[in-house]
Amino acid sequence: MNVFIFSKKGDQGTTSLLTGERISKASLRPDAYGTLDEASSALGLAKTFTQNEAILEMIQAVQEDLVMLGARLSDTAQDSEYNIGTERIQRLEQWIVKIQEEVPIPRHFIYPGVNSASASIDLARSIIRRAERVVTALKEAGEIDSPEVHSYLNRLADFLFILARYAGKKA
Repeated sequence: MNVFIFSKKGDQGTTSLLTGERISKASLRPDAYGTLDEASSALGLAKTFTQNEAILEMIQAVQEDLVMLGARLSDTAQDSEYNIGTERIQRLEQWIVKIQEEVPIPRHFIYPGVNSASASIDLARSIIRRAERVVTALKEAGEIDSPEVHSYLNRLADFLFILARYAGKKA
């Protein structure tokens, strides 16, 4: 039996949420989780540019978090089983502290592109900042109220900033 990737259900410009509800692909939710997918792809690109095991492991963990976060954004249930949790936020904070001990934050404007790995991570950071804006719009529209989602995205952008500096020296 052949399984095909296409279902044709989205041909009219709609997509399914995890609840089965169909909504416009131009809605805020698909915009938000699609933006997370873009960030994960940029991080996947960064993985191809480094041999540093620590960087690879951190990126892999973040990509797994982004899948969970995307599921949360695709689930309209108030009691969603997909939660990012405070432990993942704390993990990002610990990584930030650890990396900053090795690579202090520069006191000047940063131009991405020290190397391919750091540039890809910076690209992911800027995509996450866009995801933050879309998720904030979701919150303001009353469609999601999850402080952990907002905190995670904000901390993730901070983490990716410092990880890009680290990759610029250690990739």
